[in-house]
Amino acid sequence: MTLSVGIPTEIKDHESRVAITPDGVTDLVRRGARVLIQSGAGVGSAIEDHSFADAGAQILPTAADIWSQADLVCKVKEPQPSEFGYLRENLILFTYLHLAAHPTVAEELVNRGTTAIAYETVQLPDGSLPLLQPMSEVAGRMATQIGAHYLEDTYGGRGVLMGGAPGVRPARVVVLGAGNVGWNAAWIAAGMQAKVSLMDKNPDRLRWADQIHMGRITTLASNLGAVERAVAGADLLIGAVLIAGEHAPMVVTEEMVETMMPGSVIVDVAVDQGGCIETTRETTHSDPVYKKHGVLHYAVGNIPGAVPHTSTYALSNATLPYLALLATEGLGALESDAALAGGLNTRSGALIHPAVRDALNA
Repeated sequence: MTLSVGIPTEIKDHESRVAITPDGVTDLVRRGARVLIQSGAGVGSAIEDHSFADAGAQILPTAADIWSQADLVCKVKEPQPSEFGYLRENLILFTYLHLAAHPTVAEELVNRGTTAIAYETVQLPDGSLPLLQPMSEVAGRMATQIGAHYLEDTYGGRGVLMGGAPGVRPARVVVLGAGNVGWNAAWIAAGMQAKVSLMDKNPDRLRWADQIHMGRITTLASNLGAVERAVAGADLLIGAVLIAGEHAPMVVTEEMVETMMPGSVIVDVAVDQGGCIETTRETTHSDPVYKKHGVLHYAVGNIPGAVPHTSTYALSNATLPYLALLATEGLGALESDAALAGGLNTRSGALIHPAVRDALNA
């Protein structure tokens, strides 16, 4: 028997993505699932209620209707405090959780006995993270765009143009981490004609980036001395370090930030896993930046939420096969799909994922 799937409206600050598209609804309905969508859930992504209804969804007026009637709730972001009361036993939650950075959410899920499956820890045998990848690509591309914006004098930056000008050096961009976020950030920065250094501990990843960009991006092995020198000279520093399920490792210390030039910019994309730069704290789209040691810090935890139309379709393309499997097989899907089983974070009042347990000292 298929499960009923509920899609509530996202309520995190300036989070306008929605967890499914009309095509996704069509797919689930044809598999026999009942799809419940909160009225207005897709408006921020330019998807109106009638598009969901035409695809076969039932439109319900309130979040309480969705959470109470659904067997499986699919979201984009972790439950917010006002949603904690909806969590219960016999509910499957499928969403980004980032519990290492949100211990209160982990505590609520455990205390309420909710089965929670996190997009970011669904992992294929080759180690790739298929449900994190599309938003990592968006966040990486946006990180450079955002950094270029805040480098402008009008927004408190050094007044440096990414590509420079004839006879004037371009911006120096340092990207920490050569995964999906970092590679996309470096790629866009190079396209803007900045001088880009991409740093990682994995020589194979650096070798791959070097082959793709044929010298347009400088690849550097990440170690303490190299990071110190690179950070001190950066106009724009992008943090893109990730270990699946764990707290992001602290790569840049406060002392390193103090060596940066006044008006330089930090964009810490890793903040949704706790951040990889010691001076960052999570900010929101409503209040995205703050200055510390003369350096502008941008650390919004849901960067792709700023481009919800693009992000919704990219995310749903990736999540739909797993969502369909859960809707048709329930928790049996965890036995039939090893990658999906890797997404299991909490079940029956316990933290399940070993990296999340370690991160939370549980």
